[in-house]
Amino acid sequence: MSRVTIQRDGLTLVGDREEPFGEIYDMAILMHGFTANRNTDLLKQIADNLRDENVASVRFDFNGHGESDGKFEDMTVPNEIADAKAVLDYVRTDPHVRNIFLVGHSQGGVVASMLAGLYPDIVKKVVLMAPAASLKDDALKGNTQGAIYDPYHVPNKIPLIGEKSGLKLGGMYIRTAQVLPIYEVAGRFTGPVSIIDGTNDQVVDPKYSKKYNDVYSNSELHMIEDADHRFSGEYKGIAAKLASDFLKPLF
Repeated sequence: MSRVTIQRDGLTLVGDREEPFGEIYDMAILMHGFTANRNTDLLKQIADNLRDENVASVRFDFNGHGESDGKFEDMTVPNEIADAKAVLDYVRTDPHVRNIFLVGHSQGGVVASMLAGLYPDIVKKVVLMAPAASLKDDALKGNTQGAIYDPYHVPNKIPLIGEKSGLKLGGMYIRTAQVLPIYEVAGRFTGPVSIIDGTNDQVVDPKYSKKYNDVYSNSELHMIEDADHRFSGEYKGIAAKLASDFLKPLF
């Protein structure tokens, strides 16, 4: 594993790169969720699995998360898409990389889906894991991760609650989320997509994964019985294997 840094509009994004054997290989870009970082158990397990299948990966911290530059309160889904595009540019200019895949968990799933829709000729396959397309409806209702606000008069900052307390969500996050064309952009990607979710996801209703499956022209939907939003415990291995099996080389 090697550490990588990627520049985006004056910010330094920090990531970890796993490389398999060989001169030419496929590479997956792994994207974490809201308030998480690149070193979640799920993403590390997927990276390990992919390396065993001779697929490289790079997982990185979005702006305002982990070791990357920026303040959490300045983070929005559009600027996370910009982060992911910077990583995509880094990968696509690597002469060792053949095919590029995107893997996103939760909010990272929304970012992955939209990035693939924006660059359908560059991305070959996409894996969405409990994709949080609910973030748009949450912003329109005025309830993001339990933080309540007036959706018609969005404040500049909103303190998050529970295990995320201490962080403040910026008003720009909510205003951009309210008008985010998630499914419209995602549906432009016509390559293979695997959508993985749990029937016991208490954070994002699985109906959002099912809608993704309806929007895509070439997708498969895996609902893991009793798995939660993070694919905790035994479900991590099941979800990670579904992701890595979908992306492993066919030859």
